[in-house]
Amino acid sequence: MKKIIFISLLFAVYSVSYAQLGVRYDPSVQITKNLQYFKPKGNLFVGDCIPFARNGTYYYYWLLDSAHHKSLNGLGGHQWALSTTTDLINWKQYPVVLGIDEEWEKSICTGSVVFHNNKYYAFYATRLVNSEGKVNEQLSYAISNDGVHFEKQKPNPFYTSAPGYSKRDFRDPKVFVDERTGEFHLFVSSWQENPVMRNAGGCLVHLTSKDLKNWKVLDPILTGQPSVPECPDYFFWKGWYYLVYSDNSDTYYVKSRKPYGPWEEPRHQALNESWANVVKTAEFKNDRRIAAAWIPSRHNNKDNEGERFGGNSIFREVLQEADGTLATKFPAEMIPAAGSPLSLKITNGVNSTANGNNLQISAPGGVGSAYVENIPLDARVTLEIEPQGPTEEYGLYLRSDEKAANGYRLNFSANNRIVSLGNTDIKAVDGLDKTIKVDIILTNDIIDVCIDNRRCIVNRTPEQKGGYLWFYAKHGNVKFKSIKISPLVKNN
Repeated sequence: MKKIIFISLLFAVYSVSYAQLGVRYDPSVQITKNLQYFKPKGNLFVGDCIPFARNGTYYYYWLLDSAHHKSLNGLGGHQWALSTTTDLINWKQYPVVLGIDEEWEKSICTGSVVFHNNKYYAFYATRLVNSEGKVNEQLSYAISNDGVHFEKQKPNPFYTSAPGYSKRDFRDPKVFVDERTGEFHLFVSSWQENPVMRNAGGCLVHLTSKDLKNWKVLDPILTGQPSVPECPDYFFWKGWYYLVYSDNSDTYYVKSRKPYGPWEEPRHQALNESWANVVKTAEFKNDRRIAAAWIPSRHNNKDNEGERFGGNSIFREVLQEADGTLATKFPAEMIPAAGSPLSLKITNGVNSTANGNNLQISAPGGVGSAYVENIPLDARVTLEIEPQGPTEEYGLYLRSDEKAANGYRLNFSANNRIVSLGNTDIKAVDGLDKTIKVDIILTNDIIDVCIDNRRCIVNRTPEQKGGYLWFYAKHGNVKFKSIKISPLVKNN
């Protein structure tokens, strides 16, 4: 959980719901169609996500946040909520499945789920204040027959700390079971007490047990990180093992042909979108993988202020390239419904020629531009962009005004292999010197973009609400083709 400073506050939330001490949550009033960009109703938010799948059902566990991590004196007060689907379209919402039941439980933190011997095991960290008044994070687990109704196990917590590692930072256990031996494995986010390099102590502790009582500490599976590598994920897919982790909530991964490395860096980090926090994945039907994350809120709801904990859900379909590198795209089933395309009138700005739904910009010695007016605030924009030779840059201004002085610039730089959207960007984007397909979703204060069904970028954009869409290119010739703009159909 990144970019979050735990500030002690003078209040705590103790509303009782479903016989719990945590915040009130009513699943019956939540939407049940397409949870892309979902936020629970009321002053509630989505936090870290814990996707899991079994027998064609996608279990979307997520942290229920009520005050941007400020509940229970800044310790979070989080609980696990659950939404499930079998088709990514229709969802079922459940009451809190892992809640705060004791006053000493200050937060039911992120973890993971595994199915073993006909039982669902949910491992998580509990944040608490110890007898000395210090904050600790300790490991707990619960067991369920159906993945919905969990019973916490005793002792709780079952594991307090590993020698040589931080007690304050000891959370987010990723669990898997070696079915050959029946041995449970946990990768736990922590910090080495005496790292070789003072500012590189972030690590994933590796614990194993056959009886969930006696635990062995192995060599860490990941070391040398500049912060605690949070919310780890680990999976085997099509011949490759993947170890996923977050540094200040920006998600990274390494890959290997062997279960525990040696690890290698991929060609690009497609899971790393700064406004899609702590990405984790689960398998889905037909050997697909669906990733879940959350889009943080902005302080004071301002474009240029930083993020705060809790926001909206976001999903990506994960793809695997030939060398094991991962790519991402919008899950087709979760693209918001849109109405009929608008009849376009493209107005030429400078060095541009429009023809129907196509636009040619020829600006080898400067900038060319054109625009469309009266774009709905909530819309889907699709198009192809064809650079005709070298360019310095090209792109669009979204939700802009008549002079393109405001709005959010979607910029493509083939030379730098960077795509930027407002004040965020993604790097190592290949193919920007060739024809690309671009899919843009504008909904409420979120702009989400997919490039060529292989890279995505999202941003929280609360302030600009202009009705102009600008196209531009600099120092080159670029064709914008098959431009289509369709108003979104609201998902109530």
